[in-house]
Amino acid sequence: MLPEAVAYAAIAGLAPERAILAAIAGGLAYAAVGRSRFAIVAPTSSSAAILAATLAALPGTAADKGLMATMVVALVAVLFLLAAAMKLGSLSGFIARPVLRGFAFGLAITIIVRQLPTLLGLDVHAGGLPALAGAILSHIGAANPASVAIGATALALLLMLRQFTKLPAAPIVLLAGIALSFATDLPQLGVRLVGPVAIAIELPQWPTFSFAVWSRLAQLALPLALILFAESWGTIRSLALRNGDTVDANRELGAIGLANMASALIQGMPVGAGFSAGSASEAAGATTRLTACVAAIALLVLVLTASGLVARIPEPLLAAIVIAALSHSLAPRPLRRLFELGRDGWVALGAAVAVMLLGVLNGMLLAIALSLAALLRRLAGVRIDELGRVGQSHDFVSLATHTDARRIAGVAVFRPGAPLFFANADVCVGAVTKAAAALPAGIAIVLSLEQSDDLDSSAVDALAELDTSLHANGQTLHLARAHDNVRAILARAGLDRLFAGAGFSVADAVDAFDREKTNDHAT
Repeated sequence: MLPEAVAYAAIAGLAPERAILAAIAGGLAYAAVGRSRFAIVAPTSSSAAILAATLAALPGTAADKGLMATMVVALVAVLFLLAAAMKLGSLSGFIARPVLRGFAFGLAITIIVRQLPTLLGLDVHAGGLPALAGAILSHIGAANPASVAIGATALALLLMLRQFTKLPAAPIVLLAGIALSFATDLPQLGVRLVGPVAIAIELPQWPTFSFAVWSRLAQLALPLALILFAESWGTIRSLALRNGDTVDANRELGAIGLANMASALIQGMPVGAGFSAGSASEAAGATTRLTACVAAIALLVLVLTASGLVARIPEPLLAAIVIAALSHSLAPRPLRRLFELGRDGWVALGAAVAVMLLGVLNGMLLAIALSLAALLRRLAGVRIDELGRVGQSHDFVSLATHTDARRIAGVAVFRPGAPLFFANADVCVGAVTKAAAALPAGIAIVLSLEQSDDLDSSAVDALAELDTSLHANGQTLHLARAHDNVRAILARAGLDRLFAGAGFSVADAVDAFDREKTNDHAT
């Protein structure tokens, strides 16, 4: 929390104490309402970058911009609380698990790359990740040897302690860095230190901004809220999935809103559940939300009682701590498993690449679009299976995959492999019509709708056209596995023949046809 607060305050162009206070207030407020045992709600890199762009776009003095930052945080809090009250958390369902896995992988790489200039002692700045990586490579020859030595040694020590011992690696490395700072004149060697941190809590004053400024602040608060939601929910849900936990999106929206309101009241920065801090919490073995409380209180005690020591911490060492916290998130196993399953691997990989190339918000939106496109592609390209009966049982399975299944004389059973709706209804009807055309007149066509819990108007029209077409060819259409919603819409549409022939199972539909055939023979 400490290294991130210092780094992200610098990104936003604000004093480090504003980020530290935001981490303390936001962490405590979230722990009171939120449900993730790993989430550490504090300033994040993406929100700091957007806040910096927001303040740069607005005129005013440094004091004015500090007040504007506070008002933006308050507006973000209001947006989150409104979204929670309106139960908009259900929109998070459009973020598929593979997208979250790719998001986590791409975000881990993004944060690590953004820490490299600090670790290398380089003064390079760039907007997107590709530009930053290019700037780092082009200036690599100017890396400060002392910064590189401190950062690399700290990173190696952190990884070794975590791999082979149960000792608290980060505090040990921090203390070693402080000791080195007292023993050596690091600034003389070109190594940057954290510097003084002065904590002073002041309640915000109500601003006298013009309507134009308020309007501009409201416009800029929306993308900031979106980026915080994308990053926070991505972090919370990813860590929950990885550890078998359950979280509720609406509750998390409210918790993040409350955390930002607490941050605004003490003139802090926007806060969210950052992935690096959450990963550090997970790596430390957090079991309850008390982890966030203890961390926030420990940070407060640290800056109040040891601000002189904090000021002596080398910044490359802080970068090493952030990188080490994210190292285990670079394991390719979750992505490789999706490719092994043959499902959603490219969606996850696309999410990772999108986050790295386009940033968190745009990357997440593109990843969601990719997952929806993949879903529509699967649903629109519906497969039609012909079914056969297994022995004398009531079980009907695909003839293509079950060699022990047999056709029923005088009956052809078909099953769409996806719910019928506007994108695939015509394709399905066309496939069944084509298959029925090769069958003799008088045969019964059974269409199993087990995948369709309901039908839209396009699907209803398509079924009506199929029934009319088959009836004109001397064939009959029976619907099987028709859910109650399906039967209800057929009745409302006036499709009496389809409604009367709609059964609850394939076996019932076949038996009904057998009875009709027997009665016809008797007559």
